[in-house]
Amino acid sequence: MRKRYNVTGICIPEKHYMVDISQKVKQIVEEYIEPGYYFAINRGRQYGKTTTLYQLEKYLQDQYMIISISFEGADDLFDSRENFVRGFVQLVTKELENESLDANVIEQWNHYEEDELTFQNLGDKISRLCTDSDKEIILLIDEVDKSSSNQIFLSFLSLLRDKYLDREKGKENFFHNVILTGVYDIKNLKLKIRPDAEHRYNSPWNIAESFDVDMSFSPKEIATMLEEYEADYKYGMDIDKLSNEIYAYTSGYPYLVSQICKLLDESVWKNKDFGDRASVWCPEGVRAAVKYMLMSRSILFDDINKNLDLYPDLNEMLHHILLGGKSYPFSLADNTIQIGTMFGYLKEEDYKVAITNRIFETYLYDLFYLNETKNSRLADAAVVERNQFISGHYLDMDKVLERFQAHYTSYYGEKDWEFLEEDGRFLFLTFLKPIINGTGHYYVDAGTRDQRRTDIIVDYHGKQYIIELKIWHGEEYQVKGRKQLCDYLDSYEQNKGWLVSFCFNKAKEKKTGIKKINEAGKIITEVVI
Repeated sequence: MRKRYNVTGICIPEKHYMVDISQKVKQIVEEYIEPGYYFAINRGRQYGKTTTLYQLEKYLQDQYMIISISFEGADDLFDSRENFVRGFVQLVTKELENESLDANVIEQWNHYEEDELTFQNLGDKISRLCTDSDKEIILLIDEVDKSSSNQIFLSFLSLLRDKYLDREKGKENFFHNVILTGVYDIKNLKLKIRPDAEHRYNSPWNIAESFDVDMSFSPKEIATMLEEYEADYKYGMDIDKLSNEIYAYTSGYPYLVSQICKLLDESVWKNKDFGDRASVWCPEGVRAAVKYMLMSRSILFDDINKNLDLYPDLNEMLHHILLGGKSYPFSLADNTIQIGTMFGYLKEEDYKVAITNRIFETYLYDLFYLNETKNSRLADAAVVERNQFISGHYLDMDKVLERFQAHYTSYYGEKDWEFLEEDGRFLFLTFLKPIINGTGHYYVDAGTRDQRRTDIIVDYHGKQYIIELKIWHGEEYQVKGRKQLCDYLDSYEQNKGWLVSFCFNKAKEKKTGIKKINEAGKIITEVVI
C-alpha cells in the first residue's frame, strides 16, 4: 500500500507523507514537559493538534506513563458529577491496561463505591495512582473544549488547579503534566459559553503556562514532506520553489499544506493542462490545487461560515479589512481580535491585524462578494459578455478593463459620491469574478491592501495577471505607482501589468481613458476611470 497525504485524523508516519515536526516536539518537551507545566494547546480547526499530541506521546512513552484520552463524543460525561467521575475513571483504565503497570494498581484505580463519585475522591485516587506508578504520569486530553461550557468541566479544571498547587507545595503527588487541546482558549471559557458574558475571564485554568510554540509549517518544514515524496517517485520536482509556493498560499496552515499536496497527488494531475503526476508538481499545479480547494466544500470552510454567524463583530472586522482596506492595530486585549486569532483567521503582521493566509482571504472575499452582488448590474454584464474576454486559454485583460470602464461610467459615472477606496476594489472584483469563475481565481496581495493601493493577482490557466488599483492623486503619484507596479512585476517575473486609477478630481486635471506605457522594460496598460 502506497503512502498518501492525509487531511483527516492523525497522521501516521508509516502510512502518510507528513511534515517532520520533530523539532517542534523537542521544543515542547524542553520548554513545557520537563519543567512540569500544565498547559493548553489552542489552535484553529484542523491545525495538527491531534497529530502533535500523537508524536509527543511517542517521544515521551519510554520516560513517562502517558494517559491519552479525548472528550470527542463524550457528552454524557458532563450530565452529572457522578457520570464524569465514573466516565473519567473508565477512560483512564483503558489507558492503564496498555501500560506495564501492576494489576493491583489498576484494580485499585478502577474500584470505587457509588458514594465515592466525588471530585475530592477522584483527586485522591489520582494522587494514589501517581504515587504507585514507577514513572511520572502525563495526562493528555484532546478535544477538551467540546463540553467546556459545562459547569462539571469547570469543576474538573478546579480540581486540576488545586492539586497542581498542592504538588508545587510538595504536599502530594499528582500528574507531572496536564495537556489540554482544543480550539477555544480554556483560560477564556466564558467566551464560548456566552460571548457577551459579564465574567468571561473567570476560568480556573489560570495556572496554565502560555503555549507559544509555532505550529505552522515553514517552507523548510514543508520541504521535508516533499522530499519524502520525491524520494519515492523521483519526479525531479524543484522542492525549494514548490515549498515556497505552497507556503505563499497557506502561510504554513497545516491542513491547507497537506490538502494542496493531496490534491496534486490524487486529483489535479488528471486535469488536461497537466496529464500526469510528474508534471503537476510545480507552481502552476499549486495554483490549480488552490482553485480546486476554493471551489469545494470542506469542514474548515464550513466552520468559517458558522463562526462568522456566531461572532458578528468578527464578521464585520474581516469585512472592513478585506473590502475597505481598513487597518487595525494588533492587540489581544480586543475580544474580536482575540477570537479571530484563536480560530486561526487573524495574525499579527507589522503590529497590525492581518488575515492568516491567501486561501482564507480569497474564500472570505468570495463569501462577502457573493452576499453583496446577487443583484449587481456589473456582475450581470460580465456574465453576458464573458465570451468576448476568453480565447482558448487566454484571458484578454485589456478587453476586461475596457469593458469595466465603459460599464462603470454608464452605471456609476454620474453619481456624486464621496468615493471610498473599497468601492473601486469591490466593483472591479464584482465584474471580474463572473469572467474567471470556474477556470481561474484571484487573490489580493495582503502587503499592498490598504487605502491607497491594492494589487490583485489573477491566475487563469496557469498564467498570472497583475492589476494594481489606486486612487488618482495627481501625475506625480501616478509615476510612483508605475514604478511600484514594475517592482511588483519583477517579483512575479512578469513583463506586463495593468494600472487602474479611479479619478474623482473635479478639476479634471487627468482625462479618463486607456493607454499603454513602456516603463523600465515593462508594458503597463494604464486605465483611468
